[in-house]
Amino acid sequence: MMRIAYVCADSGIPIFGQKGCSIHVQEIIRGFLKQDHQVHLLSPRFGDDISDDLQTIKLHELLPIPKVAQGLREKIALSMNSEIEAALDYAEPFDLVYERYSLWSYGGMEYARKKGIPGILEVNSPLILEQQKHRSLVHFQEAKTVAIKVFNAATSIIAVSDEVKNYVSQYVNNPDKIKVIPNGVNAERFHPKKITPHAYFTVGFVGSLKPWHGLPILLDAFEQFHHQYPQSRLLIIGKGPESDRLQTEINQKNLNSVVQLTGPVPPYAIPFLLEQIDVAVAPYPPLDKFYFSPLKVYEYMAAGLPVVASNIGQIRDVIKHGNNGLLCPPGDSNALSEAFIRLMRSPQLRHQLGTSARQTILDHYTWDQVVEKILALAKEAGSREKGEGRKINIKVA
Repeated sequence: MMRIAYVCADSGIPIFGQKGCSIHVQEIIRGFLKQDHQVHLLSPRFGDDISDDLQTIKLHELLPIPKVAQGLREKIALSMNSEIEAALDYAEPFDLVYERYSLWSYGGMEYARKKGIPGILEVNSPLILEQQKHRSLVHFQEAKTVAIKVFNAATSIIAVSDEVKNYVSQYVNNPDKIKVIPNGVNAERFHPKKITPHAYFTVGFVGSLKPWHGLPILLDAFEQFHHQYPQSRLLIIGKGPESDRLQTEINQKNLNSVVQLTGPVPPYAIPFLLEQIDVAVAPYPPLDKFYFSPLKVYEYMAAGLPVVASNIGQIRDVIKHGNNGLLCPPGDSNALSEAFIRLMRSPQLRHQLGTSARQTILDHYTWDQVVEKILALAKEAGSREKGEGRKINIKVA
């Protein structure tokens, strides 16, 4: 059994909440626990109640960051690193430190480096670029300094996509330590889709309704499709910054009676809502740097749904056109609409694509497989560490 410290210093992630990032953290920890390792979790924000199967986690609450001016918030977040190292010192010994990269945190990787144990850093997005573009970043140079420090302190870095790997590579002295491990899904939460006739042919989307999700493209495509096939509807599951604008556009297109926005939905309800869907969609627009490893696509596929997605980034590695889904040019609402028509006309094709999609997940993209790869990296990193003072017992299933 290993003692693993999981560090997530990002105050925007409620660990036991319902966001995609929250689910990601929970599933990685769940994978560690399933392999009989002990997990100590360091975070400033735990969020909702802990599920029964995560009750054995040892919690170490970091001080929350107060809601003050952005520049001051950044400085306070940066100062948390000494607190992280002190908390790890207090709870030691550890065999592995696993840290989810956040904009101002390097404490976990620095601790691992000093102790001579494996330190694995998970990078989910180019946070500096993301913060600049979509939020606010006052101390840009300090953020770059943190990135250089934490990326180089880590013994191994996990990037969720090739584009994230390319981003990280510019900061590290040894790019070979960056490994691409895409996201996964808990396939046990989802049941294969049964092809049964519905009164309405339902196109579905799940997500946090962000500007880069391509929802205007989806709405245009559905409007074309619905014009030809009135017995259709669109189910949009989730809530986010595009909700109000999307509702306005739905009103303008007079689609209120056939387009439903569910609002926020807890993760446990997603599988049940997916059972109402005939075709699931990920309609990303053309983006210069598509760094995502979309959880929604894995969930659609685990549910045995036929997926129509943009032919972009990592999606094209997961979905093979005509085999386990359909791919469309990013931003092409006409192609999206034509894909809906093709699938509506062929229940057999829907069944074939959905069955192949679920098998792809079971073969390659479960969270258990992700965790096995992480632990294999930890074992490899442990063997490279110089001057090991004690045996590191890293179990890989």
